[in-house]
Amino acid sequence: MGTDRQHPLSRLWRLRRADCRRCPHHHWLRLSRAGDTASIDDHSAPYALAQRGKFAPADPRQPRYAHAYHFDAVLYARYLRGLAEGWGVTRVEGRVVDVPLDPQTGHIRSLVLADGQVVDGEFFIDCTGFAAELIGKRLDTPYVDWSHWLPCDSAIAVPSARHDAPAPFTRSTALAAGWQWRIPLQHREGNGIVYASAHMADAAAEAALLGSLGGAPLANPRRFRFTAGRREAFWRRNCVALGFASGFLEPLESTGIQLIQNGVGRLIEFFPDRHFDPRLAAEYNRVCQVEWDRIRDFIIAHYCVSQRAEPMWQAARAMVLPDTLRHKLETWQASGKLPLLDGESYMEPSWVAILLGNGFLPQRHDPLAERLPLDMVRAHMDRRREDLVRLGRSAPDHRFYLDRHCRAAA
Repeated sequence: MGTDRQHPLSRLWRLRRADCRRCPHHHWLRLSRAGDTASIDDHSAPYALAQRGKFAPADPRQPRYAHAYHFDAVLYARYLRGLAEGWGVTRVEGRVVDVPLDPQTGHIRSLVLADGQVVDGEFFIDCTGFAAELIGKRLDTPYVDWSHWLPCDSAIAVPSARHDAPAPFTRSTALAAGWQWRIPLQHREGNGIVYASAHMADAAAEAALLGSLGGAPLANPRRFRFTAGRREAFWRRNCVALGFASGFLEPLESTGIQLIQNGVGRLIEFFPDRHFDPRLAAEYNRVCQVEWDRIRDFIIAHYCVSQRAEPMWQAARAMVLPDTLRHKLETWQASGKLPLLDGESYMEPSWVAILLGNGFLPQRHDPLAERLPLDMVRAHMDRRREDLVRLGRSAPDHRFYLDRHCRAAA
């Protein structure tokens, strides 16, 4: 005869298994408030590998972390160019001096080059960088300025010689008026500094960058100015903007290639016929706008939760945030939970790393974390920490993995 009653140990076991699958920061918060001193880093699989210079793809049967790739952007672009030309794409080089529009539809009809060539077309992709020759200058698509949220407006980049084994991670280092990056590649390092010119002079930024290189510089530093933001529309009439022509977000989370790749993928999905139905462009723009806005919020979060005392960082803590980010941070403060919205590029572990890493602790943790005895939680978290130590020790060195699986040509 059936019954709804359950043995309490059976119920406790199911709770324990469910809790163990959850992001561990709620349990860590509970333990730290009970006096435990272990760092949240000790419960991170990527940290266990990175601090020891180790790397191996996660076991798909028991995934504990994801990984990304370090690309040489110049070599990657060269590879894509060769691929496209092999498929029949014709490359025509020249400087655009005029962009005639159809007088009836307002669509771009052709490109006139400085040498007199005329390139006719039905559909155009604007990849002209910050100049935005088509989407901006000719089609007058407004630019949405985010510099009141993201004050950095300058960057300097320089490659340098390798001086040791490449680390399995990109290093981003906060500075008084911005931040600095170091990207390890097999044959060189990519280095750069992003800063707010209102708080740091160009000469000081260049000196800080060159003074921190691990190896000798391989080229002269390149400086450029930018305004953080995006186009009001990415697809207008018969033109789609990709890359810097569509907008710019400082590379704090290396989103440049991601945004280009996703833009291309959506263009394939919504590719028009000769009717150019505006509803396709509207949906393309909506999805792209959401993606850009979510990444914007994540980058702003790096600034507004920092505890640094310099004027730029103080101003970031005092600014009025976008509603979507304000809602996310207020929910986090109230419960330790993070509401993920449509089009998010960064999931809960990434947000938790930024918030807890900056000491932005919530006022409370998830009440469900209280449903297990404290000793049981402590034992589980101790086992997790020990398991990650074993993972870090047993994984192959990053250099060994590269040499064995994807060693670069000399």
